[in-house]
Amino acid sequence: MPKISASTVADHRAQQYRALVTAARELLEAEGDGAAVTFAAVARRTGLARNSVYKYFPDRAALLAAVVHESTPLWTERIAAAMAAARTPEQQVAAYVRAQCELVRDGEHRIARALAGDRDAVALREAAGDAHRKLLSPLVTALSELGDRAPLRTAQLLQGLVNAAVTALESGAPYRPTTERATALAVASLAALRPN
Repeated sequence: MPKISASTVADHRAQQYRALVTAARELLEAEGDGAAVTFAAVARRTGLARNSVYKYFPDRAALLAAVVHESTPLWTERIAAAMAAARTPEQQVAAYVRAQCELVRDGEHRIARALAGDRDAVALREAAGDAHRKLLSPLVTALSELGDRAPLRTAQLLQGLVNAAVTALESGAPYRPTTERATALAVASLAALRPN
């Protein structure tokens, strides 16, 4: 019987699961490439045997999906906290844009980019789609408060602007002017939603 480092087998399994997901996340951060996350690499990083990883994940797509499920709340909490500190819906939209640019600045987006490039399985694409819906949720709420009759569509279009800013930042554009311009464009676009 293998030694366990927790008070119960269930606790031990939960610790091992978290260690594997953390190792996969660290590999994504370090390499910026989903291909770097192999069961062999994750096993080395955690000190487990490679075949032990299969006890927790049937394939690497399931492991990468677990990274998405773990990371999404961190991203949405940062965005939601920034938006909650804003007083008006316009300020909330600005906070939404700035918060996502900050995620890029802080390296969090490397994980999302690495995962986006991985076409390994349906489970990963479903997890990524769920993450995007959760990220849009606070923006949809702010747009609804502005009286937008199609807030989800508008949120998707604004996210396109954010995606362009993210691409620019990842290509080496300076953080502050790029973020300020993207924020100004997003806020200016809200004028089109106001009734005449």
